[in-house]
Amino acid sequence: MVDKGTPLGEVRGTGAAHAGTHHWMQQRVTAASNLFVMGYFIVSLLLLPSLDGATIRDWLSGLIPSTMLILLVISLFWHARLGLQVMIEDYVHDTGNRFAVTVVLNLLFAGGAALAIVSILKIALGAAA
Repeated sequence: MVDKGTPLGEVRGTGAAHAGTHHWMQQRVTAASNLFVMGYFIVSLLLLPSLDGATIRDWLSGLIPSTMLILLVISLFWHARLGLQVMIEDYVHDTGNRFAVTVVLNLLFAGGAALAIVSILKIALGAAA
């Protein structure tokens, strides 16, 4: 790196990273989708005649409820992953540790979302799944 003399000279011309805007927008979009899909989920459950296992299973076997529940899982897991990623970036300062924790975070959230989606599909498709 070329010595530019002063601290201001070192940073002048480097520009912004432009990485935060996309992340911030994703966080807001997932928050809005969480409100919409969670609202649907809550209203749908309140409209059911009862909340026993058979009624929930019958309700979840429908195309729209199972699809909306899968969308809710994706949105919730993505939103939570984005929030925890920001915490990791802010508080884990060592590059190697930050990379390792981020990889573990991504694996846990991908695995959790996959497990939830497979469980929803298993219930929605009945004994065939």
